[in-house]
Amino acid sequence: MLTKKQLDLLDFIHTRLQKDGVPPSFDEMKVALDLRSKSGIHRLITALEERGFIRRLAHRARAIEIIRLPDSLGGTVEDVAEAPTPENQGPAPAAATIAAMELPVMGRIAAGVPIEAINQISHQVAVPASMLSAQGQHFALEVRGDSMIEAGINDGDIVVIRETSVADDGDVVVALVEGQEATLKRIYRKGTSVALEAANPAYETRRYRQDQVKVQGRLVGLIRTY
Repeated sequence: MLTKKQLDLLDFIHTRLQKDGVPPSFDEMKVALDLRSKSGIHRLITALEERGFIRRLAHRARAIEIIRLPDSLGGTVEDVAEAPTPENQGPAPAAATIAAMELPVMGRIAAGVPIEAINQISHQVAVPASMLSAQGQHFALEVRGDSMIEAGINDGDIVVIRETSVADDGDVVVALVEGQEATLKRIYRKGTSVALEAANPAYETRRYRQDQVKVQGRLVGLIRTY
């Protein structure tokens, strides 16, 4: 039988996978379950894995697959109370395949002061297909800087971008400034001006004429490694 905390964690992981295509980080799990340390999350993850509800994939950051769910979470297999224990469980059911696509990492993008425009592919990264739109091309960028931390984007994260020249106010975009510098910011328009707004009060909002800013893409996903 799963404990309430184990069930809550399984529900949280499942919800995030359905929404974002990638599981939450251990820090996010800790906050969601109101635990004081990540060691408690490690114990819960191990318990769920031993009982055949999840599987961790070796050598891949944040790689957790949901193998099965209890009826209380919409599963079609045995109830939580009938979940097999490590002593009596048979082979775990095959996990549903999570489709992934390789995207080019086009270099680094500034989440801070704009940096030189990016046009070099540095390497490839595997991205869940559910994160990608059926329309348009996608690419990835490595974040440098801390100006978007309140939007959950940290230094060293990989952001997944869908190529587009159109964005709504409040979208996080890759903006090319004066044809030379690229930055990751929220975009807002007022009259003939464009504001590129950080998600960190330490950085001021920068304003430009419309002809000085070109949207190159919109944020659709994020990948973080630990």
